[in-house]
Amino acid sequence: MSKKISDEVVKGYKAIEKGVTDGFKAINDKVVSSYTKIEDLFVERYLMKDGETVEDAKKRLKEEEKERSQKQI
Repeated sequence: MSKKISDEVVKGYKAIEKGVTDGFKAINDKVVSSYTKIEDLFVERYLMKDGETVEDAKKRLKEEEKERSQKQI
């Protein structure tokens, strides 16, 4: 009888664990997706140069930041 109860408790905990981790993953994915959309809109609106795509602008900005960091060293 004790083994049966133990198995049911473990089964219950595993269901809770799955619910929590699935919920966290869903929230995490939504937050990252929303942040990326906001970031892309900001880059598009304020940082892109003529003829650049959002991805090109992000790449250029990272390169410029790297150059500034190297100059400070």
